[in-house]
Amino acid sequence: MTPAAYDAIILGAGAAGMMAAAVAGQRGVRVLLVDHADEPGRKILISGGGRCNFTNLHTAPDRVLSANPHFARSALARYTPADFIALVDRYRIAWHEKTLGQLFCDGSARQIVAMLRDECAGGGVDWSLGEPVHAIDHADSRFRVEIAARAAAAPQLVLATGGPSIPQMGASGFAYDVARRFGLKVVEPRPALVPLTLGGDEALFRSLSGVATGVVAKAGVGAFREAALFTHKGLSGPAILQVSSYWRPGQAVAIDFMPDRAAGWLVAEKRVHPRATMQSAIGQTLPGRLAEALAGRIALPGNLADLTDRMLADAEGQLAAWVFHPSGTEGFAKAEVTIGGIATDMLSQKTMAARTVPGLFAIGEAVDVTGWLGGYNFQWAWASGVACGESLWIGAAPRQA
Repeated sequence: MTPAAYDAIILGAGAAGMMAAAVAGQRGVRVLLVDHADEPGRKILISGGGRCNFTNLHTAPDRVLSANPHFARSALARYTPADFIALVDRYRIAWHEKTLGQLFCDGSARQIVAMLRDECAGGGVDWSLGEPVHAIDHADSRFRVEIAARAAAAPQLVLATGGPSIPQMGASGFAYDVARRFGLKVVEPRPALVPLTLGGDEALFRSLSGVATGVVAKAGVGAFREAALFTHKGLSGPAILQVSSYWRPGQAVAIDFMPDRAAGWLVAEKRVHPRATMQSAIGQTLPGRLAEALAGRIALPGNLADLTDRMLADAEGQLAAWVFHPSGTEGFAKAEVTIGGIATDMLSQKTMAARTVPGLFAIGEAVDVTGWLGGYNFQWAWASGVACGESLWIGAAPRQA
């Protein structure tokens, strides 16, 4: 079988893959974009409740996690949120800022996918959708990819198939397997932006399923002020999803249930309302069911007037740093992204090219770069896709008219 000749083959028609294909194609690179799914951008379509949280105004290298925290700096500096907003505006896609710099489409995430498809069309990109890759070979400085009943070859191969988060959508560790085959290291992948589970003595908090409140959650070096949500399995909500990226098995998660209360507030409450109970005092700030559960665990019965200032100070401290010991996470099935991936020390931060395999590139979630919740991962996808797309070269075959 004689393979069809291209300048570059990109595996994965997600955010990063489509962006790289569009940029390269519009520079004259003959690109084949391959995906086993029958439509591109499936994660884009479900993101942001179907409205796509496509970037974050506060994007910065310190808001991504990686074994090399400086790796993402170059790509993010060269393709910024303003650059992607300009593209969105050019397509007259209406958008709004929700909270904390998060930008969403006013309409549908399908507008973003349609925009990227149009950009790819502008670069003459060829598509191969709904066809899995059966084999990849590398010889004579060319990558040969067998796709269903046909084959394609190019001097450049881009790994843009993401990580194993949300496997029900077909996500897998395919990019890692290919990377290892070519001698690239892979940082152990694990679920990120994922709910945490509670067990043992803390399982009683699962009875609060559906209760949410604003908190400051901390795990490792991560601390986030957003909402926490109790679920029938444990803890979720934006604050918990954020710290899950920093959490490791065996570690604790500390939650400040009273981030707006100044030190001494319970003592002051005793002076003003001596007949108040611990539950009623906590209930001024927190939902009733949560206040009842926390007061029950603090176990200081009677009225505030019956408690010493020392007891009340200790209770304040407990509420300000309530320690949970998660039993685990809800895994890749519920994780929004994957932390870990193809090791950044094997890649060029300017081009996303593998240092040891000429012509091999890796971008997006396949790489050991993971952003915070709120559009940061999409911005990394756009930025790494552009960095790669601008680095792909022409030369495998003449471009067809």
